[in-house]
Amino acid sequence: MEKLVEEFALHSAAQNDAVRQGDAKTANKRAKKVNETFDKLCAHGDAGRDALASLFIHPRMDVRVKAAAFLLRHRTDEATDVLNEAAQGQDLVSFAAAEALNRWAEGTWALDPE
Repeated sequence: MEKLVEEFALHSAAQNDAVRQGDAKTANKRAKKVNETFDKLCAHGDAGRDALASLFIHPRMDVRVKAAAFLLRHRTDEATDVLNEAAQGQDLVSFAAAEALNRWAEGTWALDPE
């Protein structure tokens, strides 16, 4: 599972880099890889989700935010803490964190339904 977590982090970072560069095609490819990797982790059940939570302390805030957004249902308190911290900024990552929190609060979040 460690390899899958590394892949998730790699694709998340690359997706965000592509967005910053205005490269939608690459960003979309990487987003698909993020989702595929998350699905592979989820195939291991909660053990896979728990492994992904190790990214809550990743050096890149954008990777932490992506992992937290996907793990809101499974690790609500920890994920919310990560997202709240990130939402304090003024950049695209901060906006994404705030939006994840908003979707969670309104009950429309659905990245990892039960």
